[in-house]
Parts: sequence; C-alpha cells; structure tokens
Amino acid sequence: MTVLNVKGDAARAFAIMRAGGIAILPNDVGYSLIAGEAQALRKIFDTKRRAPTKLNAMLGNADHHREIHNTGTRAKEIVEAITVDYDLPLGIIAPCRRDHPMLSRLDPDTYQRSTAGDTLLMLVNAGRFHAEITRLSFETGYLLFGSSANLSLTGTKFHARDIEPEIRAIADIVVDYGLMKYHPWAASSTLLDVENLTVHRVGVAYENIHDILARHFKIELPEPPARKP
Repeated sequence: MTVLNVKGDAARAFAIMRAGGIAILPNDVGYSLIAGEAQALRKIFDTKRRAPTKLNAMLGNADHHREIHNTGTRAKEIVEAITVDYDLPLGIIAPCRRDHPMLSRLDPDTYQRSTAGDTLLMLVNAGRFHAEITRLSFETGYLLFGSSANLSLTGTKFHARDIEPEIRAIADIVVDYGLMKYHPWAASSTLLDVENLTVHRVGVAYENIHDILARHFKIELPEPPARKP
C-alpha cells in the first residue's frame, strides 16, 4: 500500500500551472511556490515581497541541465558526481543557451527575472515529487519557475502548515507531503556556480558537496560553517 500519489498529484499541479495558476510544491529541500506564466510569477514575486535583485529559480532535472545549461566537461562531471553518484540535491548555476526552444518561448520579463548575465539557476534532484513534475516539464517543454514558499527573509518552510497565510492565499493548489527530508539543515539547497565554483548559498548537504569536490576533483570550496548541534 502506498500513501502518496506522486504521479497524480504532480499531474494535477502541472495542469493548474499550465493554465496560469500557482502551486505550492513539496521538494526535499523545502516547499516551493511555483508557476509557469509571467503574470503568476509576478504575483509570486510581489506577494513574497522580494528584493528587485532576487531572481527566480527553475525546477529542472538532468535532461533540462544537459539541454539548457552550456557547461564544460569539468562542470558536467561535478554535477553528475553530486546529483547522481551521491544522490544529493543541488542548485546549479551555469550559463544557459538563450536560443534553446524551451527558453526562447519565455516572455522577456520572465527571462530577465530568471537569469543574470545569461546564467540560470536550476534546482535538480530534490526528491520524488520534484522528479515527476520536472519530467512533465521536460516532456512538454513547459518550464517552471519560482522560489521557496515563504515571505522573503523568513526562512525555508519544511512543513506546509508553517507556510504563511499570505503565501497560501495565492496558491491554486497546495501539495502537502508533511515534513520534508532535509529539514535538519534548516536551509534550502546549496547554490553552486559549477563553472567558476562560486558558492552563492551554503545550504543542504554543503558539507557533503565540499567533501565530494575535495576528494574527487581536488577543489577546495570555502569551509563549511559550524552548525549548531
């Protein structure tokens, strides 16, 4: 007996977002507030009270990464080591192929709010639901963007019940899978520019990622911060 209907829940959420709606979705790194249309994405941005410098993140998978990101051999090997060999989530920052059909369908405002100097942040390998919703995204060529399901600067929410009423009010669907996997970190995904190896955010599994790059690639990222016991 299974207690979750991942395929069914993802299909319902995806249909709502394709119709212009907003969804609160469960990822192993916390709940996210996601949409695919410009008007819905602007509503997310305004409701969260995000600073103008903040960008959308894209929900992606290995196929999206290979198709949309423009990375060298070393960067590809780093991503595969972290997300495949060690099965960890990662926010990949890398140059993107602006003329790729999946990106070229985006309106200029969405593209501008989701890229910086033609680099794109893509969250990959963030759990079963994330895998299913990104499969639908890739197969249809319909990209999904957003950010964490919380008011800005209030911290990632690992339980749907902790999401602020203002955020829940704009969602057309809330997929509530209870407490998310990486809640002990009390942080969202680690963000790494896989080309220049700049750490943009220390987050989930950073200690592991730091170790992976040191042991397998002889790359020394900044030391992990001391965590509270």
